[in-house]
Amino acid sequence: MNYILIVVGAIVALYANGSKEQNQYILITGIVLLMVGIYRLSRTIPSKRDKDNKLNSDE
Repeated sequence: MNYILIVVGAIVALYANGSKEQNQYILITGIVLLMVGIYRLSRTIPSKRDKDNKLNSDE
């Protein structure tokens, strides 16, 4: 779902930016979709600090 949001957001933002008459609301919607997808994806990636803390606590 996150990758779909990123791809759709990028396509919408590029479409709105590439048209002759730029529609600001479509561009903003595309950017918001893109950022929500990136945020949701980044939440699932574990922090490097958390990984280091787990390794140190096991010893």
